Amino acid sequence: MKFTMSWLKDHLDTTATVDEITEALTDLGLEVEGVSDPASRLSDFTIGKVVKAEPHPDADRLRICQVDTDEGQTQIICGAPNAREGITVVIAKPGVYVPGIDTTIGVGKIRGIESYGMMCSEREMELSEEHDGIIELPSGEVGQRFTDWLAVNDPAKVDPVIEIAITPNRPDALGVRGIALDLAARGLGTMKPIKPAHIEGQFPCPITVTIDEDAATNGCEVFAGRLIRGVENGPSPEWLQDRLRAIGLRPISTLVDITNFFTYDRNRPLHVFDAGKVVGNLRVHRTKGGETLVGLDEKEYTFGPGQVVISDDNGIESIGGIMGGLATGCTETTTDVFLEAAVWDHIQIASTGRALKINSDARYRNERGIDPAFNMEALDLATQMIIELCGGSPSNRVTAGQVPDVSRAYRLDPARVRSLVGMDIPESEQRQTLTSLGFKLEGNMAHVPSWRPDILGEADLVEEVARIASLTKLVGRPMARMDTGVPKPILSPMQKREQIARRMGAALGYNECVTYSFIDHASATLFGGGDDATMLANPISSEMSHMRPDLLPGLLLAAARNQARGIMDLALFEVGHAFQGGEPEDQHLQMAGLLIGRTGPKDVQGGARAVDVFDAKADVEAILATIGAPTKVQVLRNGPAWFHPGRHGRICLGPKKMLAVFGELHPRILSAMDVKGPAVAFTLYPAEIPLPRKTSATRGALEISDLQAVERDFAFVVDAEVEALTLINAAAGADKALIDDVRIFDEFIGGNLGEGKKSLAMTVRLQPRETTLKEADIETVSAKIIEKVTKATGGTLRG
Repeated sequence: MKFTMSWLKDHLDTTATVDEITEALTDLGLEVEGVSDPASRLSDFTIGKVVKAEPHPDADRLRICQVDTDEGQTQIICGAPNAREGITVVIAKPGVYVPGIDTTIGVGKIRGIESYGMMCSEREMELSEEHDGIIELPSGEVGQRFTDWLAVNDPAKVDPVIEIAITPNRPDALGVRGIALDLAARGLGTMKPIKPAHIEGQFPCPITVTIDEDAATNGCEVFAGRLIRGVENGPSPEWLQDRLRAIGLRPISTLVDITNFFTYDRNRPLHVFDAGKVVGNLRVHRTKGGETLVGLDEKEYTFGPGQVVISDDNGIESIGGIMGGLATGCTETTTDVFLEAAVWDHIQIASTGRALKINSDARYRNERGIDPAFNMEALDLATQMIIELCGGSPSNRVTAGQVPDVSRAYRLDPARVRSLVGMDIPESEQRQTLTSLGFKLEGNMAHVPSWRPDILGEADLVEEVARIASLTKLVGRPMARMDTGVPKPILSPMQKREQIARRMGAALGYNECVTYSFIDHASATLFGGGDDATMLANPISSEMSHMRPDLLPGLLLAAARNQARGIMDLALFEVGHAFQGGEPEDQHLQMAGLLIGRTGPKDVQGGARAVDVFDAKADVEAILATIGAPTKVQVLRNGPAWFHPGRHGRICLGPKKMLAVFGELHPRILSAMDVKGPAVAFTLYPAEIPLPRKTSATRGALEISDLQAVERDFAFVVDAEVEALTLINAAAGADKALIDDVRIFDEFIGGNLGEGKKSLAMTVRLQPRETTLKEADIETVSAKIIEKVTKATGGTLRG
């Protein structure tokens, strides 16, 4: 957002300097990005007078001029056609930098004759594009600084231009008056009143306006306008052209320049139709798709379905709130004009503008929010300016829809400024601040002005008070100490689990990632999502159209980006939320880990190997143990489809309660995500882990038995398709109190076992708790183990 100091002073009565203004703006949250001050750039140029001008003996187009300056008479060679005796000129003496030609003037010889300076044109001084000759001043004293002369005779040429950055929540600061209001509240001046416009319609408007029912909802709230007959649309006044040029806009014509003026002056985009080119009446409606329009930028746009446009009887004439059409644009021959002011739905403006790839000042403001209550007043003020500058007679106003009611009020609690911000601001000062910003106070209720859509609660009132008072006055204070004991824990059990899981993931050698919660439709579909319930209504890009159903897609995309840059061995993890639907209860916390490549760098001993499913299993078991998962769990099959069907497992408490899933990723997934394997992964669900029945600030006592453990080995001949896990679970269930651990240590296939058979050998560790085991006790447990395994697998004990 750019504006000039003189423009600001149209709204703010102030004596503050440019430096004071810029410092205050940044402190108020309107960060100053740059200041262009022509006076400082042109401060070294002075005024001189040509007392004699003779032709150069060796160049027909050059003249040798004797010029009076503040340092006496000097000789300057000039090639301008208007260089002649008696004129008052602007001089750049040796050593002066000329911005328009990016040159520092020196003493030089031109065709053998010395020249001691330069007489300048407006373009060489970056005052305008005029360069047909040097500047001829109608008055001025020899030696006077040129900037001092401009300040009196043409102040617009030395008007400082300030550019500020606008955050999306402050659309009111997209108008010069909104900026002035902040500065006045800070105490840098007082607001100048705006004289209201009283427009009496002199005839009924022959053009009616309507809003279709489908466009009235989330499309156009109110559409108002009037016809002005008999206007003369020539170049706009010099003051208006100077203002537009100063902020980087090209003056076009009076009618168009007036709409641009209101866009920047009051954050109020308007549009003017050449009424002589409008056929019939104007209608706001949604497109069916496939219609086209040539915009004012002379580009053709093709509409998709559901976009809001303005049409006459001939067809579409304007893109609502974004850009007008070339066919009904105003030209120098325009004599009748229809002036339009409307309030559009900002989400609809944003989606249409993005779809059509149009970046206009109107779109920029309408999608951030304008003052709806100012709509009719803006129409009258613009009508008044058109009549003053172009003449003409106005019709009655025609309106479709209603100005939306955005009135709201919040309670002002003066004590919250201290509790939320930590500043001591008297209540009277708080109330004065809000009043200065346009709030209306009734008791302890603050009514929000219609131009501040960002104020949505009591905390926002506190922010406004603190912002105007200046957060630079905030003094750091140590936190108050507790009078009694240790404070209660702040983190919830789930937050503690999340914190511990992060630390354990990092301790295992993983790098933490933070990826977007949005992924593309194809990736979401691969991981069980991608339905309409998780689709975003207004995605920031086509590659972020759906909420992620799992954390693994984001990690795989990160891995693919790293592999494309030559990093092939990766260990990544992320803790975050995944989304199975569009409701709050469909959101759940996950921790996902991804291992790709080899376990270490290549070495001469061959110690590194490709990662496998057991690496993922070991890591997920370590994390589960750290966050308090039960030690006795089951590992089952039938995991999600994105894991390899034969190389994965689900860690469960019973068949339905899944704590985690781990395994090798399906080759189809790796190919679709452009990831080079081998790749193993895990997904852990912290909320599924049961909370401990008893909570304590300390760890429980370590239970160690002082009785000697006993190990017995068993070998069973089973069918080849029987899983080792089946044997482990069966053996462990023989005596849950006594059996401490079961491990498979050998597998044998072939020999005299026969076709389709294999031998699995396992060690069972028995840990007594009360008395030392006797041989009879061991034999009893061994018999139970044999019975359980035989029943579960159909196998036999190998002799």
